[in-house]
Amino acid sequence: MMVALEKSMDEGLAKETASTATVKMLPSYVRAIPNGTERGRFLSLDLGGTNFRVLLIRLSGKEAEMTGKIFRIPESVMRGTGEALFDHIADCMAKFMTEEGLNDVAKLPLGFTFSFPCEQNGLTSAKLINWTKGFTASNVEGADVVRLLREACQRRKDIDIDVVAVLNDTVGTLMACAFKERNCRIGVIIGTGTNACYMEKLDRIEKLGEEIEGDNISDEMIINTEWGAFGDDGVIDWIITPFDRLVDSLSINPGKQLFEKMSSGMYMGELVRIVLEALARDGLLFDGNFEAISRRGCFPTKFVSEVETDLLENDLTFQNTFQILEDIGIESVSSTDCENVGYVCRVVSTRAAHLTAAGIATLLKRTGRREVTVGLDGSVYRFHPSFRHLLEEKIGHLITNDIQVRGLLIRCQDRSSQIWKHSMEVTVPFSFLQFCLKNSLK
Repeated sequence: MMVALEKSMDEGLAKETASTATVKMLPSYVRAIPNGTERGRFLSLDLGGTNFRVLLIRLSGKEAEMTGKIFRIPESVMRGTGEALFDHIADCMAKFMTEEGLNDVAKLPLGFTFSFPCEQNGLTSAKLINWTKGFTASNVEGADVVRLLREACQRRKDIDIDVVAVLNDTVGTLMACAFKERNCRIGVIIGTGTNACYMEKLDRIEKLGEEIEGDNISDEMIINTEWGAFGDDGVIDWIITPFDRLVDSLSINPGKQLFEKMSSGMYMGELVRIVLEALARDGLLFDGNFEAISRRGCFPTKFVSEVETDLLENDLTFQNTFQILEDIGIESVSSTDCENVGYVCRVVSTRAAHLTAAGIATLLKRTGRREVTVGLDGSVYRFHPSFRHLLEEKIGHLITNDIQVRGLLIRCQDRSSQIWKHSMEVTVPFSFLQFCLKNSLK
């Protein structure tokens, strides 16, 4: 799979194949990481899922002070008009600025983190290629999202911002980690969706042509891979299961973002639910009672984390699992049922972690460096009880023999870090489902 991903990345960078490549490898036009001299007061707007954040950041060299607020985007707004979406964002920004006493500040510089595939031709322009993560707001695809944000703010007439940069969330993660870790060359998000960016040499970005030749800024640029679409051309069909096909067919974008649908938080719970329903219909779970588990969306990804907590704590009472299955409406649940539900959750989680690890290992190889800091963030990485361990362990396995790189994982939220060097095989307690799933989810 790593070979196929690297080939797809090369196609995304090449001038002749970029337009048809599934892994878009989008230039960010960010060509330098923080050096510790940055100072000032800035707004940050982070839009990448059902919630978005507004932050006020005060930089003073190596130190950063932040205050912020999280706002929700209603599903009706996500799937309404583009104007309504950006008006909602501007309204929330205005509320935050009022709370922080910023209404009278003229031209407050703002960094806009927009976590969807965009074509950029500079730091302050980004045309949305296509929506992902459940968004379908009209009249945004093909439009410049910076222009739409500015127009929404102008319609209000009560906030004055200056968008100085638009970034993908992975680029923001890389830059945030590089503020403390100068060796950071890769940024990865594992949350509602999944994506990664990395520093690439300019001479390998063929599709840039002569746009930036002759300057003295740097010989590198951060590339936003948009690896969630890896496999949309069929190159990883050999690892896609019938369960994955069903998740895909029931999604709002069938046939697209296949790698993301196998490895991100938006789909992990639904994938588990579909497997459980199939097993119940075959009489292998819940005494064959499948009606309750057949309701779409009844097993969100947070349930996967809660079930796995029972496994990690070796809780033979399966307290979380029993409660979840009872809340769903499944009657007469046995301890064996709970053990098997835990096994399915672990298999799905392990595969997601291993797919992500293969992607990170591929980027580690592309950097050509022996010591690399990888900045990671996202709800799955931060809150899933075993994902981080599974991810780091598999990366250690993948780079031990083939990739002579020392990696440092850093979580931007709390600056905790861990070096990976070796790995052990992941073991899961045997159950009857191990036989049933052996050739389905690997």
